Amino acid sequence: MTSSTKPLPTPSNPVAVASDTVVAGPAIPALDRIKLFNCDEWEYFVLEWADSLRSTYSQVERCGSSGDMGRDVIAFDINDSRVWDNFQCKHYDHALRPTDIWIELAKLAYYTQLGEYTVPRAYAFVAPYGAGTKLSNLLRKPEELRQGLKDNWDGYCKTYITSTQEVKLEGDLLAHVDGMDFSIFSAIPPLRLIDAHAQTRWHIARFGGGLPPRPEVPLPPVVPDENEAGYIEQLWEAYADHLNVEVNCVDDLGDRTDLVEHLSDSRVEFFSAEALRTFSRDTLPPREFEKLQDEVHSGVKDEVRAPHNDGYARALAVVKTARALQLTSHPLVSKVSVRDRGGICHQLANDGRVKWVGRK
Repeated sequence: MTSSTKPLPTPSNPVAVASDTVVAGPAIPALDRIKLFNCDEWEYFVLEWADSLRSTYSQVERCGSSGDMGRDVIAFDINDSRVWDNFQCKHYDHALRPTDIWIELAKLAYYTQLGEYTVPRAYAFVAPYGAGTKLSNLLRKPEELRQGLKDNWDGYCKTYITSTQEVKLEGDLLAHVDGMDFSIFSAIPPLRLIDAHAQTRWHIARFGGGLPPRPEVPLPPVVPDENEAGYIEQLWEAYADHLNVEVNCVDDLGDRTDLVEHLSDSRVEFFSAEALRTFSRDTLPPREFEKLQDEVHSGVKDEVRAPHNDGYARALAVVKTARALQLTSHPLVSKVSVRDRGGICHQLANDGRVKWVGRK
């Protein structure tokens, strides 16, 4: 190196590469990820979002098929089932243009004029690239949108509404188009849709990013809830089997403070698992918590069936086994505590899937 050659400067802020990035690559932003969906995935994405709006809609359905008559995701008003909204899903590789929607407007006019269904209260286009400037401006001008449909009917609609006939814009159909309210049409920006979808239980499963912090687990009430009856009854039977006396309440345990403490711990564990169930319901798709219960059940079955001196000994052994299970494949694993594992055992007992006295 000559005296005039200077060494390259060391970057002042080098990029750190996280270990998960090495394994899976950089995270794909949600706005880019939705562009990778196929048409069915896009419709289900919209369905998941619309179904979460339960204060607005009583029912949400996906019609998407060859016989949908121009409807993809439909949602019925919570106060009047005759009132409905349509979310038309268009998964194209570009921002929507007027030429992309003429056929959809034509189908709506044709099938509502025939009486197959009523005109919706609102009709929104949803597309991963959103509406282009020209279409966006047109959707704000209902009369120009109406005239655009009429002007483009022959070129984009007449031979494409049904496969069995040409549909000419004349007579009753023309009158119907002239009488329709074209202010019902709009387009939902993709970022707004993603932001709303992020509030649903489906979002993490579709986009990743990890589960949010888990809320603090509430303590059990002094008086047991009705939903605790099953596993507490099983604990009475386990204690009775252990003591060889009838046990129906805490007083029957006498001076066995270890059993009283076990009952208290079991209730704390049960409520911890119930809180995990609620957390799963709010953050993951349906049945994920039930899958976790099934996994725990499968892992403790042999211990349940194994010989034990009494029901109390069986309960202790089963919970101990549950605490040692490897649950690395489940999406909730990072949020499962030691108490949850024991609590799931008591949930299984509550549902009658395991028994402490006798074998099952």
